[in-house]
Amino acid sequence: MSEKILIIEDDKFLSEFYRELLEQEGYEVTVADDGEVGLEKMQAGGLDLTLLDIMLPKKDGLTILRELSHEEKAKCGQIVMLTNLGQDQIIKDGFSLGASGYLIKSALTPDQVLHELRVFLQKSSPRNDY
Repeated sequence: MSEKILIIEDDKFLSEFYRELLEQEGYEVTVADDGEVGLEKMQAGGLDLTLLDIMLPKKDGLTILRELSHEEKAKCGQIVMLTNLGQDQIIKDGFSLGASGYLIKSALTPDQVLHELRVFLQKSSPRNDY
C-alpha cells in the first residue's frame, strides 16, 4: 500500500510538479489549492504526510494548524510546512502549532525536497528491525 500525501498549495504549477514527482516515486497524492479545501482534507485524515503552504487563499497554513484539533493533526501524518516564508517567528509559530518540519521552497531543488519528504515519512512509519 502506498503512502498518502496531501499537498496544500495554491500555485498550480508547483502543486502539479510536486504531485507528478511524488506519484513517480509511488506515493498516492491528493492536492488542495486553497486553505478551506485543505483543512477539510486534513480533517478527513488517513494521511501519512501533509505538505502545507502558508500563503493560501481563503485560509492560510498557520490558521489551518490553529483550527485543527490534536486528534485531527494526528490523522495527517507528518505535517511539513513548504513555503517561501522564512521569518523566524513564522517558523516558530509553525512548529508550536504542530508542524513536524519546515522547508523553504526557493532554497531547495526538487530532489532535495523529495529527500526531505522521505526522511519525514521514515520517521512516521514503523521501522523494520534488521
